[in-house]
Amino acid sequence: MLGDALRRTRLEQGRTLADVAKDARVSMPYLSEIERGRKEASSEILAAICGALRIELCDVLAMVGDGLAGGRARAAEVIRLDTARAFRAPYPGRAPGSGRGPGDGEAKALLAA
Repeated sequence: MLGDALRRTRLEQGRTLADVAKDARVSMPYLSEIERGRKEASSEILAAICGALRIELCDVLAMVGDGLAGGRARAAEVIRLDTARAFRAPYPGRAPGSGRGPGDGEAKALLAA
């Protein structure tokens, strides 16, 4: 998602990969791989790329955070209230309502109709 945000910003500015890579003092293939999510850049490289794009790193990270939050909301599982008891059934070696069982860390929304 970070690479997507950098690419989107670069394209919105109408700049080429070569132009931004030159200003950031990184190779064009390396910047391309960062944008495609194939390489992870250090904080120093990210700062250089953001400097070349004339944006703040915190703004790019905010864009990524917004994207992650939206993705999490879309991926939430919806469970009907009349079937919710099945999800609270005890797992072997666990008392009802205690501890963690399979799927307990996933987002769920219980809806009443």
